Amino acid sequence: MRPTSRDSVGRYVSEIVTDRLRLRRFVDADLEPLSVMNADPEVMEFTGPTLTRDETRDLLARIEAGWARHGVGLLATELRDSGELAGWIGIGVPVPYLNIPPRPEIGWRLARRFWGVGLATEGAAAVRTWGHDELGIDELVAVCARDNARSRRVMEKIGLVYDVEGDFEHPRIAFPSPLRNYVTYRGTRRGPL
Repeated sequence: MRPTSRDSVGRYVSEIVTDRLRLRRFVDADLEPLSVMNADPEVMEFTGPTLTRDETRDLLARIEAGWARHGVGLLATELRDSGELAGWIGIGVPVPYLNIPPRPEIGWRLARRFWGVGLATEGAAAVRTWGHDELGIDELVAVCARDNARSRRVMEKIGLVYDVEGDFEHPRIAFPSPLRNYVTYRGTRRGPL
């Protein structure tokens, strides 16, 4: 993993390199492949409705604003060998409405054709190390819909532990949707809990 540095205004300029991935800040060319990914109902199955191209553009603007405001955020995730954009992995800003103490959150979303080969785990593990070792974040969380077995497996593989006290109903998802039931996984720099 390459070190994190700061630019002239003090923002983190990050590039994380793993065996197969390069995680970097978003560029304009990322809009099209992210729009295709966000329009896929299977990709968005556990996160809510699909997004249009304009909604994806708005999401990228919010991600960039988060970087400017907090010095951390989601990273475009591309394959090192081809440069093809697979999706995103990164650390999000704590969300105040969660039923857990506010902690920075590891998150990911990959296009369906990149599932099942360990890329989410590889990237999320590198992001966890980056968060703890380079950014000095002591505790990180990851949350997902209770039924999202794929994401829960990634959380476990990167060493996060399910926190039964962290279960909550997502207030932005309408009742009685099964997506409303969320779980929390936690890990610290010293270990899982």
